[in-house]
Amino acid sequence: MDAAAFAVLYAQVQQFYARQMQLFDAGDAPRWAQTFTADAVFDVPTLPAPVTGRAGLAASLTAAAGAASRCGVRLRHVVSMLDVAARGDGLVDVRCYALVYATRVGGAPRVHRVCVCEDVLVAAPGGGLLVVRRRVRRDDLAAG
Repeated sequence: MDAAAFAVLYAQVQQFYARQMQLFDAGDAPRWAQTFTADAVFDVPTLPAPVTGRAGLAASLTAAAGAASRCGVRLRHVVSMLDVAARGDGLVDVRCYALVYATRVGGAPRVHRVCVCEDVLVAAPGGGLLVVRRRVRRDDLAAG
């Protein structure tokens, strides 16, 4: 991939995460789940087992958003340090850091979690990107 094509891909990946994380933080479960392939796998240590498929993803976000709301907490996911590698098979590997800020309504923000996110992305029909697989590791937990 030449430098110009990589620059376009990198910008596309940045825009993808900006949109996806804002959907997540807004609790927009149906639209957030649509940023994954129909058979995507989401492996995050806050859940007892990996979640597969859009329905499971949407249900997971709905539950998480409800719990945060009941506690009076707003979450903001900030993704940075994107390491993007295009594969020859049309997939894109992305490794990035995700900082999760939690703010109680009326309170000060604090860093809630620091994570490493490893994604495999694919081009979406009609444009854009979709997550095929996401693995999240938290810095505060033992490696595993």
